[in-house]
Amino acid sequence: MAQGIFYVLDNITAEQHVKLLCRVITDGWREQRSVRVWCADQAQAEQLDQALWQQPADAFVPHNLVGEGPANGAPVELCWPGAKVSARRTGLVVNCTDTVINSSGWTRYIDFVPSAEQARQAARERYKQLRQHGVELQTIQAAEYLSAHSS
Repeated sequence: MAQGIFYVLDNITAEQHVKLLCRVITDGWREQRSVRVWCADQAQAEQLDQALWQQPADAFVPHNLVGEGPANGAPVELCWPGAKVSARRTGLVVNCTDTVINSSGWTRYIDFVPSAEQARQAARERYKQLRQHGVELQTIQAAEYLSAHSS
């Protein structure tokens, strides 16, 4: 059964959100070996690309922006709506957009619940859609997760 986690972003800064994304992507790559990150736009993908390059050497993640790197893509691919994305299967989808991502083949799904009410409502709708499709879901407070996993 597919599994998903929604991280609730209450009481965290933009910097902490990027740190959370990097940790989720790193852990996902180590567990799944294939991660597709859907960013809201190309600018967010480029920001995340830079953040991943800034990780310590022991947290290196082989990644690239969609369309760059090897012909079959890197194990971690940073995408955005409108980008030309291959149909390859991926073990983990990390969603930073405001819609459910319908990539094929994933077994794990990560999403985020922002603090702003309109964005929070969109996250609730994504949660409902995934649950209706049989995805086993849980929510985690991002601030508590980061506090427990700080290095």
